[in-house]
Amino acid sequence: MGSNIVRFARVIHVISAFWILILGVIILIDVFGRTLFSAPLLGATEIIKNSVVSITFLQLPLAIYSGSMLRTSIIADAVGPTTQKVLRTITGLLGTLFFVFLIISAWDHMIDAWRIGEYEGEGALRVPTYPVRTLMIGTAIFSALAYLMMIYFDWTDQLDEDAAYPDAHQFSMTTSPIAGSSSAEDR
Repeated sequence: MGSNIVRFARVIHVISAFWILILGVIILIDVFGRTLFSAPLLGATEIIKNSVVSITFLQLPLAIYSGSMLRTSIIADAVGPTTQKVLRTITGLLGTLFFVFLIISAWDHMIDAWRIGEYEGEGALRVPTYPVRTLMIGTAIFSALAYLMMIYFDWTDQLDEDAAYPDAHQFSMTTSPIAGSSSAEDR
């Protein structure tokens, strides 16, 4: 089950990467339109503003699974393995609480946005905000569950060294037990 969830986290991460490319094209068209023709791309600001929030939230679950969330190694390197595991558990619980509180605080706003058909922008392009609010709630739920799963994997010794102590240039989700086993040829 863990490997399917990590695969899903990868899929939404890839979606966010393509979304970034599309935003780049929108920004390019807007800049060229403003510069060359004195005609900006209508709605570009609203699209970009809502997209940045969506892209950020789509990237969170994989960042959690890969151990890439913000952390400092000063304390972790100074203590033993059991204390490191306890520290990872505390940070996982704090991360879970953060996303639970985010869900609780944003839930009513999401419901209201759907109820009234909330949008941003006037005139030629009106960008609905309720999909972004829903995406934020959905990925916050996924992120809270990701933290809980990482705690479970850590305490059941299913978390490998790379996920527990990530090194940005060496980490590979394909070799992690939570992502599923890989053959020696894949490594």
